Amino acid sequence: MNFIRSLLFNIVYATLTVTVGTLVTIGALFLPLPTVQKGLNVWLFSTVHAVRLICGLRIHQIGQRPQGDQNFVVMSKHQSAWETFYLQLVFKPLSTILKRELLRIPFFGWGLRLTEPVAIDRSNPLKALKQVKEQGIARLAKGRNLLVFPEGTRVAPGNQQKYARSGADIAIAAGVPVVPVAHNAGHCWINKKFTKQPGTITVVIGDPIPTEGKTSRQLTEEVHAWIEAQQAKIENLAQADSTPDQGT
Repeated sequence: MNFIRSLLFNIVYATLTVTVGTLVTIGALFLPLPTVQKGLNVWLFSTVHAVRLICGLRIHQIGQRPQGDQNFVVMSKHQSAWETFYLQLVFKPLSTILKRELLRIPFFGWGLRLTEPVAIDRSNPLKALKQVKEQGIARLAKGRNLLVFPEGTRVAPGNQQKYARSGADIAIAAGVPVVPVAHNAGHCWINKKFTKQPGTITVVIGDPIPTEGKTSRQLTEEVHAWIEAQQAKIENLAQADSTPDQGT
């Protein structure tokens, strides 16, 4: 049954991607960018709710995005493709630091380009670091928030990799706070797996972490400690919920 549901979702998702990718690309030739980006939000919203309705990926969000007009850097766990859709809706307008190759994917990449991402050329690491900082600060100055996956790649639930300091470096240079995010989407939208597993994705949004007076190392360590502590809590709750009650 999960396979049939996943197949149906992928048909819906592909249809949405081709349709919206084509329309927003054409629309970008005639319409203001903010108007076109609203069209992209339809695609994001439809994808998140299609996988919820068809495959049973429910959402339990703890915490809210910061109130007020100040922009911020979002530093999030990265386990699947799901959070790249959902976080765009929660923290819009949001630019994402991502690998440049993604922008070359037909339809998907066309729409992604219109979200004003910071695309990294991984063939030149030194140039990429400079580019990320310069463009990240520019996106924040423009009034957009910035999404950083500090581990740099998708990591399976229960695991972690070293957190890069680039996100903290940008936040400090721009004088904006960091909003940490933990989640367990990788249990339901499993990386590189066709079949989606029904269940509840828990997303925890932390309070903004100030950057004043901190080095990028100190800030990264603070964000790392918060996210991984929340990840452990989410995993423990998920295990408790899945354990049968043995009674007395």
